[in-house]
This record gives sequence, structure tokens and C-alpha cells, in this order.
Amino acid sequence: MTKFTILIEQGEDGYLISEVLELPGCRTQAKNYDELLKRTKEAILLNLETKKQAPQKTKFLSLQQLDVEA
Repeated sequence: MTKFTILIEQGEDGYLISEVLELPGCRTQAKNYDELLKRTKEAILLNLETKKQAPQKTKFLSLQQLDVEA
């Protein structure tokens, strides 16, 4: 079993969006958290099957938000 790091955000339309950090381009969305996790697992399996690749070996350290006046 492989662990994946998932970034979850909420879009302007209210949908939840997940991105799998170890698999660039592996993203999905859903209306609720449970459905998002289900779809994310499906997206991971499809991504690995399609690319026939092993995930990048990384270790999650932190997630930060920065305020920048622009």
C-alpha cells in the first residue's frame, strides 16, 4: 500500500478539488468530501495504470499560506 499526499481546496463554485502531489496532473473534483476521496482514489489508480509509473517518493513536510500585497 502506498500513501499519497492530497491537496484539497474549495473552488469558487463550491466544489471541492483534490490534487495528488506525487502524481503531477492527477486532479479531480466533487460536491462533498466523501465523494471527493472516492474519486481521488479512482484518479490515482487510473493515473498509475495509464502511465505505468511508480509514484515519486516524497515526504510531506508542511503546507503554508502566505499573504502578499500585490
